[in-house]
Amino acid sequence: MILNKDTAQKTAELLLQINAIKLEPENHFTWASGWKSPIYCDNRIILSYPTIRNYIREEIAKQVETLYGKPDVIAGVATGAIGIGILVAEYLGLPFIYVRPEAKSHGRQNQIEGQLETDQTVVVIEDLISTGNSSLNAVEALESAGAKVRGMVAIFTYGFDLGIQNFETKNISLHTLSDYTNLIKLAVNSDYINEDQLHTLMEWRKDPSIWKQ
Repeated sequence: MILNKDTAQKTAELLLQINAIKLEPENHFTWASGWKSPIYCDNRIILSYPTIRNYIREEIAKQVETLYGKPDVIAGVATGAIGIGILVAEYLGLPFIYVRPEAKSHGRQNQIEGQLETDQTVVVIEDLISTGNSSLNAVEALESAGAKVRGMVAIFTYGFDLGIQNFETKNISLHTLSDYTNLIKLAVNSDYINEDQLHTLMEWRKDPSIWKQ
């Protein structure tokens, strides 16, 4: 869910500006899942731009406090949200932890890195939401460790129906700074894409799991 429309448009503009989001309707990217896509998002690029990372940090921090109050701990989802999660935690003056996709097979075999006490409240920070599976896996790990997860704030979401359903099923609140709808609106209004490219991007959005160029 989008909390602030102005923030959504500004965030989309900045992500396009630094090529954190790339739109290539005439070509395609291949995601780790094997899906073919005319869009690719790598929000880790934000960390290389101090002014932009500060904007993202502050907007996420504002939403964390507005939506959930100040939690005991901020948690980032590895690996993409570790950097921005640390920045948000620092801005709010809160402890930070991060959650691996699975427990390590060596050492202390941690899945959660950092200090987390039973019954502490946590807000999870994500960089990108697609199906939501990896994000919700982190929530499950935190809850299994005794944390009380208040919700999640992410930079961007594709807004897939499957992702929305997954969060609803798990009863986890999700808000994002921007989303696919705001991105495409901006791209059209700024002539970043033409009508044919828009058609391709909207067709992909209907069912990305089976889309082929």
